[in-house]
Amino acid sequence: MSYVQEARENHVKKKVEEALKSKMKAKALKECDYYTAKYAECATGRTFSVVWKCRAQAKELNTCLHDYTNDKVLEEMKKEYALQEDSKRPVGV
Repeated sequence: MSYVQEARENHVKKKVEEALKSKMKAKALKECDYYTAKYAECATGRTFSVVWKCRAQAKELNTCLHDYTNDKVLEEMKKEYALQEDSKRPVGV
């Protein structure tokens, strides 16, 4: 793959990048719903003690969310977007 082609694939307008980030976060929340519910159940009725009483649940939730929201996932989404945009363009333009 040429440098120019690779740069084009990785270059995405700022608005599009923000939309992709939003989509990535929404997917993460959906995929991690089980851990969100576990954390919410633990946190119910607590105030300050939530920090130490629900530490395990918070760690599980953060680990799950990180699996779906990281730079590698975002780069893959950008590449998919760029490929979709390239396929929409007429040949020879």
